[in-house]
Amino acid sequence: MPMDGLTLGAMARELNAQLEGGRVDRVQQTERDELILTLRAQGKNHRLLLSSSPNNARIHLTAATKKSPDTPPMFCMLLRKFLVNAHFLGAEQLGADRVLTLRFEGLDELGDVTQRRLVIEIMGRHSNMILINHAGRILDSARHVTDDISRVREVLPGLPYETPPAQDKLNPYAASMLDYIRVLTPLTGLRLDKAIQQSVSGFSAQAARELAFRIARSESAQLTAELVPVAAEKLFSFFEHLTDAPTLLVDEDGAPLDVTGFVYLSRDPSRQRSFATLSEAMDAYYEARDRKERINQRAHSLRRLLINALERDEKKLAIQRQTLLDAENMDELRRKGDLITASIHLIPRGSTTAQVPDYFVEGMPTVDIPLDPALSPAQNAQRYYKQYNKLKAASDLVLDQMAANQEEIAYLEGQLENLELCTAFDELAEIQQELIRQGLMRDSTPKGKKPPRIPESHPHRFLSDAGIEILVGKNNVQNDRLTGAALGEETWLHAKDMPGSHVIIKSPAPDDGTLIQAAQLAATFSKGRQADRVMVDYTKRKFVKKPGGAKPGFVTYTNQQTLYVVPDEKLAARLLAEK
Repeated sequence: MPMDGLTLGAMARELNAQLEGGRVDRVQQTERDELILTLRAQGKNHRLLLSSSPNNARIHLTAATKKSPDTPPMFCMLLRKFLVNAHFLGAEQLGADRVLTLRFEGLDELGDVTQRRLVIEIMGRHSNMILINHAGRILDSARHVTDDISRVREVLPGLPYETPPAQDKLNPYAASMLDYIRVLTPLTGLRLDKAIQQSVSGFSAQAARELAFRIARSESAQLTAELVPVAAEKLFSFFEHLTDAPTLLVDEDGAPLDVTGFVYLSRDPSRQRSFATLSEAMDAYYEARDRKERINQRAHSLRRLLINALERDEKKLAIQRQTLLDAENMDELRRKGDLITASIHLIPRGSTTAQVPDYFVEGMPTVDIPLDPALSPAQNAQRYYKQYNKLKAASDLVLDQMAANQEEIAYLEGQLENLELCTAFDELAEIQQELIRQGLMRDSTPKGKKPPRIPESHPHRFLSDAGIEILVGKNNVQNDRLTGAALGEETWLHAKDMPGSHVIIKSPAPDDGTLIQAAQLAATFSKGRQADRVMVDYTKRKFVKKPGGAKPGFVTYTNQQTLYVVPDEKLAARLLAEK
């Protein structure tokens, strides 16, 4: 969690150092729950971002630029009135809680110097930004809180500002060792990290586990009576010697996990990135997180479109299969027509059943054939012939339709897999443009205008342990481009009989280790990525052909051999050369 009490305290120190004496030049409300204040301080401009979003509440300096709405909200207008040209006096944290007060000094309506406060409360779904006048009364807030919403306190213009209810926790910035012993002793028997979180203010779950590791060399250690004085001494020393070391923690794929003001001792150093300022670390965290969320949002609409098309095709396929089942009896219909015709002189008009000899069976046993009494025997024979001809025509047609439908289903399933591989907007845009060209999606480009040019995306690039380059496509456009550009003697791989990426080994004679690793990558970037084992075909690129008129990404190949491999996402992360 990027903005716990410890991180907010580090941010307060950073803002006081960088914005000292700053003047507010501009106020923007870029989202309903997000503000950007532009301050001129120490000879340069700084953009201060404040967000009370339930999932992303935070405050930090940012290098990002965001567009403001054409009509500024009322809260933004009020902030401009009271804060533009005001000077920043400082940031103050409420103990170690997630409440930060920004103090400003400016002129009131009469030209007299006055102070105002902008408070950001980072409390999950209760997060808020509140502007307060010199007398401590609320001028306005990003979110109004009435007594219907909260019986604890109201946040409305004109009311006195009350701080959030205090938690019965120790303020670590003002605590002594005896204080730590006092609050920890009643909690013996609990896990140490839980005891720290329950008794000391400012700790997120992640930070509490880190301190437990520093105290007992284990994140899951129990708090015993013997450990209490050790924990008290370590906690006191941690805050006594606390120095800000902005750090971004990432996972094995490089995706951001956490931002702290200190280095994790309980985590792999290779998964921690140091930054000059905490704001830069926060910017990196949210830039990557926001990009991933935006990609997921855009991919969601494409995924829904593909799933709907897939469901339609699967329903059509079920109907087509039923048509073929019905057509299995069509020869019987023709046979009945032939038998009626052969014995038409034996069938009285108006009969409901024709009892005729079966010339198609040895011994010519008598068979009963249902008739429509309203029709003549000849008309009944013609009725059976018509039913036969109708089913025959339908079966001939449905075989072609089934082949096309199954090809479409394979294509849609492949596109769903391609969506899972997208890591950038240009890759999503390529898929979207392809779906428009295939007639699966409407083109939203205004008439008379050319669609926007999409930057060319790039495949994954891996290096095997032998140092040989392996390229893996992320969508059909990349797959076609990748296979088309490969040399004839290079090795081409693909998961057998399932949607997946085209894989190229950039060597005419790869070693066995490289071949196996490339096959594992082909399995990992396929629909079988969760399977225990996947069959992967490989052949020379010169034996891979793209049939004329085939859908993007579709190829045929010959002279292949097959490997059985285990998909391995950790291997993909280790070999990824983009890092």
